Amino acid sequence: MTNRKICVFTGSRAEYGLLYWIIKGIQDNPGMELQLIVGGMHLSPEFGLTYKQIEADGFPILKKVETLLSSDTPVGVSKSIGLGVISLSEVFAEIKPDILLLLGDRFETFAAAVSAMVARIPIGHFHGGETTEGVIDESIRHSITKMSHIHFTSTEIYRKRVIQLGEQPEYVVNVGALGIESINKLELLSKGQFEKELGIQLDKRNILVTFHPATLEDATSEKQFKDLIKALDELEDTKIIFTKSNADIEGRIINDFIDKYVSVNIDKAAAFTSLGQLKYLSALKYVDVVVGNSSSGLLEVPSFKKPTINIGDRQKGRVRGITVIDCEPDFHSIKNALNIAFNTEFLSSIKDSINPYGTGNASYIVLEELKSVELNRLLKKKFNDL
Repeated sequence: MTNRKICVFTGSRAEYGLLYWIIKGIQDNPGMELQLIVGGMHLSPEFGLTYKQIEADGFPILKKVETLLSSDTPVGVSKSIGLGVISLSEVFAEIKPDILLLLGDRFETFAAAVSAMVARIPIGHFHGGETTEGVIDESIRHSITKMSHIHFTSTEIYRKRVIQLGEQPEYVVNVGALGIESINKLELLSKGQFEKELGIQLDKRNILVTFHPATLEDATSEKQFKDLIKALDELEDTKIIFTKSNADIEGRIINDFIDKYVSVNIDKAAAFTSLGQLKYLSALKYVDVVVGNSSSGLLEVPSFKKPTINIGDRQKGRVRGITVIDCEPDFHSIKNALNIAFNTEFLSSIKDSINPYGTGNASYIVLEELKSVELNRLLKKKFNDL
């Protein structure tokens, strides 16, 4: 019996971090052949050439595929999708995977799904059924769900939503959030190691900031980020660690503001294009509050029982635990949320909180499913009427 050729596509640093244990499990499984395709931001100097981290982790990259134009305008993003479809279709025709694994809702992932669907390659999709009403990712995610054949969701609510979209219940499996597994399995850096690796010194209070554009809102990135900076600037004895925005529409606007702020506040702020999985999770261990609008604030941070200030509508609709403080993207709302996050009564109320996204055994469940699923039955999908 030949090994199953399982192809994994990754186009961003965050997505790779979530897929790490899935990739490792496939690589270590004697009945599976890993076909790893890397594209998008991984190959961009602007976003840190993060494919090098993948290679350093010991994963052989089968194909590096250019799918990203150096533009964050709507036209540039649309052209990147087109480039991705053209390039990935050629790769899939060459390597002929038995199944393609995709995570999430980014535009380069959408391009991979389109290419695989047309090539009649079964698709396994992670983190479907979620809602993020403030970004185009919402539509992309549900579109990928309809192009996919087996689904691995992060909560039971999301499992039911994928079934509501017409997918067969037997092919929709709740495995929990993938990122939690790394929290359990990695040996995080000591405080001293963390400070040395980042070249910073932590303060009395420490904040991690990751802020992305809300892509369904017009020209708001500049104003929203200015209000966030204004609120952070009022804090005393506080180190601010920025991780930069992705290649979303208006993402470069945010990154330019981060660079300018850090350049005149080097004593209290530091910025990183990509921390990588180990340093990012170690940051979650040592900071007091996570601020911004990244999905990580809702999915992974609650496992550390620390506050997340979730700004604006980017994550609107997602399941959230009691550690999450929602606020509007304006100065007064953000300032009020910061006051709550440092309030001893609030901190006491979340010390025994439970992460609604599971306990971190996703890769085991996924690998068992990939071993047993009958791939030849997946392509001809039946719509599941409720």
